[in-house]
Amino acid sequence: MVLGFVVFVVAVGWFVSYYYNSPIIFLVAICIAITQSLIGYYSGDKIVLATSGAKEIVKKDNPTLWNIVENLTITAGLPLPKVYIISDSAPNAFATGRDPKHASVAVTTGLLERLEKSEIEGVIAHELSHVGNYDIRLMTMVAILVSVIALVSDIFIRAQWWGLGRDRNNNNGGGGGLIAVLGLIAIILAPFVGMLVQLAISRKREYLADADGALLTRYPDGLANALEKISGYAAPMKHMSSATAHLYISNPLGGKAKKQSSLANLFSTHPPIAERVKILRGMNV
Repeated sequence: MVLGFVVFVVAVGWFVSYYYNSPIIFLVAICIAITQSLIGYYSGDKIVLATSGAKEIVKKDNPTLWNIVENLTITAGLPLPKVYIISDSAPNAFATGRDPKHASVAVTTGLLERLEKSEIEGVIAHELSHVGNYDIRLMTMVAILVSVIALVSDIFIRAQWWGLGRDRNNNNGGGGGLIAVLGLIAIILAPFVGMLVQLAISRKREYLADADGALLTRYPDGLANALEKISGYAAPMKHMSSATAHLYISNPLGGKAKKQSSLANLFSTHPPIAERVKILRGMNV
């Protein structure tokens, strides 16, 4: 999926270079997108933790949570991440950090209060799987591609609006006209395609983290039970935004889980809870 998206981005960039007879727009977009993404890559975890109201703890603050995290990191062969607690009645959790050596795991007070120990272990195992699978790094790479394609599309459309496009009447033959039409369609649809690819990859990483988390605890029902309880809580979290919603184990925007149409699922950052639970219940570890 990522490889196909890279090819699509390169094709869009080639069209812009062809249309304007210059690769400069594509190169500028790449530079801007990489710069923005690198800032988010190295500082994004601090921003997310600060905006969510997460407070770092030590072992004496919550020995039970600390021991769960410590035991699971040893089992997974990962460095011990920083542990945070968010004062929020909505049960949820997320992991952040660019690699296992710079990782953090945050859980809400609602999750600690509403879930049993085996269920908390399932949630923590899921989040540690994101860390071990380098999902933050992958999603940063995808974000760069999405940013490039969005910038190129925006610049191209604005240039056309102001009449700055190259005169296509000077193009040789009808083949160039066909390329121009196809390229224009691709440019208009590019940001939409980029968003769908980003969401699809995010959903697939959730499935993978579910599976790896279940293998880590050897108790899939723990995570399955946790997901059911988390999805049954209707109120949204107090401090969150749609920009960080994909980080959480379940959508923090609120609303009890219900069956969605296939079209609605395309625009979701998370797979349907019912489907995740079904897969977990069917695992034999």
